[in-house]
Parts: sequence; structure tokens; C-alpha cells
Amino acid sequence: MNNSSWLDLDLINSFTPVECGTTIMAAEFDGGVVLGADSRTTAAGHVANRIADKVTRITDNVYCCRCGSAADTQELAEVVSNLMWHREMHTGEQTLVRDVATEFRDKCYDGRKYLCAGIIVGGWDDLHGAQVYNISLGGMMMREQLSYGGSGSIYISGMLRDGYRPNMEKEELVLLFRSALKQAIHHDSFSGGVSRIAIITKEGIERRVYYNTSTGKAQARGTDVLLGCGETKKPRKS
Repeated sequence: MNNSSWLDLDLINSFTPVECGTTIMAAEFDGGVVLGADSRTTAAGHVANRIADKVTRITDNVYCCRCGSAADTQELAEVVSNLMWHREMHTGEQTLVRDVATEFRDKCYDGRKYLCAGIIVGGWDDLHGAQVYNISLGGMMMREQLSYGGSGSIYISGMLRDGYRPNMEKEELVLLFRSALKQAIHHDSFSGGVSRIAIITKEGIERRVYYNTSTGKAQARGTDVLLGCGETKKPRKS
């Protein structure tokens, strides 16, 4: 930011970075991975976006959850996605989940002094199956069966660790994530909106959206069309 004295004070105060005060999570289950996130993006005390999609596609078999600065994480995801696309075009081989996580790790470490980005990478590849990696602020990478982050995660860490079991059934894990996101949205003012869920298996990617209602469904007609949601399944390209 330019701190020159000629800048109007109101203008200086308006330079507020848009950040993802958020709740994100991912975990392995028997047959794949589930990723989940809320949809609120904040700028200081203001809600900048109510329906942001923080579960971001990298390749057909690998997605990531983003927390931190919205600008930083969106740019990182786009750069890594382009790198993986070029690699697939040149090699003709499926992208490995670990390769995606490693690219995020290297870029987060190289930019550790100026980037504000926490990433959870989840996906499936034919070599290693279902995998989840956590890349924290500063660029440290760890493989975990259950990973979570963001401002809302402090309210639900015990709930997730108590409820999660290795080799859970898919719908059991989805229900756990739905409940955890609902609690995080209730307690954390920087988390809100809808709960976005992505399920990645050998067969492909399935996206779901759950509303913060008693049934998890929309109460206003046409809302599903606005968000482009519903239970959709995208087959994996061969």
C-alpha cells in the first residue's frame, strides 16, 4: 500500500484485502475422499460474497479447499491447475494427487513472506488411491486422513476428530461434514452461506450443496438454479 501523506484517509482505509474467513475440511473414506467448505467470503466486517465456491477444481481427479486471502488462493489454484493441465497434455498420464500437493507446497513456501494461503488437497489417482494433503501457511505439507482449517475449524475440531473413523462409509462422512459445517457457520461469524461438498472416487466427482436449514434444502424457489447446485456427478475422463 502507498502510505503517501497526500492520500485521503478514507481512501487509505478502503484498501481492505478480501479474505476467506472460512471453514474447510477433507477426509478419506472407504473408496475416495470428501471435501467440504462453507461459502462466505469476508472483507473486514463485510460479507463480500455469500455463495463463493472454495472447493476448487485442479484436475478431473484432484480438487482443493482454500482458506486465507481470496486473491492469493484463487491465483495459486489457477496457476497449479494450468501446470497440471500442461503436464497431462505432454505426458498423457493421469495427474497424481501428491504432485498437485507438492506444487502448492513449493509455491506457498516460496511466497511465505507475502502469501496468505492455506490449502487442503484431496483426490484419487490410480497409483495411490484416495489421498488428502494439508499445506499450511508457510508451505509445510502433511498427508492426513482427516484435515481441516480456517477460522471456523476451532469450533468443530473436537467434533470432527471424535466423529471421524478410517474407512467410513461415504454417506456417514458426508453427514459428519454437513453437521460440522452447520456448527461452524453457527459459531463463526466469518463462516456462512451454504455447505459445499465434493465427493471424489475412482468413478469421478460428485458435487452437492446443502443449505443451512433443518432439511438442508432450499426454502426459496429457484435458489438451486441460481447456485448451479443439486446432486450432480461428473464421470472421469478416460
